[in-house]
Amino acid sequence: MSNGNRRQMSGADAMWLGADLDSQLMVIDAIMWTDEPLDWAEVRKVLEERLVATYPVFRQRPVESSWPWVLPSWEDDPDFRLSRHVHHARLRAPGDDARLQAFLEKKVSRPLDRDRPLWEMWFVDGYRGGSVVLSRFHHAMADGIALAQVMMTLTDPDPDAPAPEPAPEPGRPGGERPSLLSGAVRGVLSLPGLPVLGVRSVQVAQKVLLDALPRSVLNGKPGPAKRLTWSQPRGIDEVKRISRATDATVNDVLVAALSGALARYLDTRGQVVEHLTTMVPVNLRPLDRPLPRELGNKFALVLLHLPTGELEPLERLREVNRRMTSIKHSPESVITSAVAEGIGYLHAIERPFVDFFAAKAVGVTTNVAGPREPRYLAGRKVAGVLGWVPGSGRQTLGVCIYSYAGTVRIGFKVDARVVPTPELLVAAFDEELDALTEAVVAGEGPGDT
Repeated sequence: MSNGNRRQMSGADAMWLGADLDSQLMVIDAIMWTDEPLDWAEVRKVLEERLVATYPVFRQRPVESSWPWVLPSWEDDPDFRLSRHVHHARLRAPGDDARLQAFLEKKVSRPLDRDRPLWEMWFVDGYRGGSVVLSRFHHAMADGIALAQVMMTLTDPDPDAPAPEPAPEPGRPGGERPSLLSGAVRGVLSLPGLPVLGVRSVQVAQKVLLDALPRSVLNGKPGPAKRLTWSQPRGIDEVKRISRATDATVNDVLVAALSGALARYLDTRGQVVEHLTTMVPVNLRPLDRPLPRELGNKFALVLLHLPTGELEPLERLREVNRRMTSIKHSPESVITSAVAEGIGYLHAIERPFVDFFAAKAVGVTTNVAGPREPRYLAGRKVAGVLGWVPGSGRQTLGVCIYSYAGTVRIGFKVDARVVPTPELLVAAFDEELDALTEAVVAGEGPGDT
């Protein structure tokens, strides 16, 4: 519903707006960096043309309703200025990953000003001789899948693009799928009939309502301070080789490596846990239509039990494949999407409901398939892209796997108190991918290629 310069939020948008805590900001953080310094005047021009002028929510602020049963709205900020949202910084020498990490960790714990549109960007110089763009977008504006696509609309396929391009279609930023389980809705539509759908709906309801997160060292009460870390790039061809050899998807391979990394991390703390539950975003937008100008949240979160018990790498991969396939062919995404929308309509009393469902998982895991070919921002080649997802309630572990231009990286956003050494997770992820590669090579034999 819209009235003048106001536009009512959806229930899902309202839920994310109301889910903010001092210890858990509902902000999606991401960076894009170049090896050469950026011309910030050119970048500002791109922002004005492709972001602010294209998507109204980037110049609108949230407004609560005076009635508890009426959803909040977006209204135009009467004093909108791009300078309120764009800030400049320079890393101290030597401008390496450690300096960037420290800078990011300070920024991601700062709440956004609710009297203004809910986003900000930092233009950062001095990173390895190039530049970094840090974007911070509130989850109420849109889901992370859509925002990843929006960020790619700021870039071009070549350095001399003469004018802004149209926004790419959902699911096709560079020809890739946007999410970990983007085929889930098609899986639901392929179910054999209402009796099967009814049985599986009951099973999903039991899972959503009765599932409990196993206790581990990753349980704890989060504080405001967060740690961010990320891996060095791995070749996507290496992952595809494992995928082809095991009849698993690329997503399965990466999630199996994450599961093994968590198992290794728990082992260093003297624990063995059969599974850890993570929430996985599922894209619900039609893949053949462009993003709506209003953006908004159009996704579901499903519960995935990561196999973290004592398994060999290939056994773990087979188990991930089985569990992912089961979710894709269940109505879980449709049901949880309806639940999120309903919680939003209870925004005056939504906190207990958000906390109840957040307590089912240790955090959120997303896998964004970015462009296959390099992109250019204001004429400079984008060297890499990373993102970090927020958590809700008492969640402590956010994971974002991002593939770009033939490489893949993993980023962790963790509670600083509960997970003080996330670097161990990065190292364990690399070890698990190495172990999967070695197992595949051993299985192929000397005559295979």
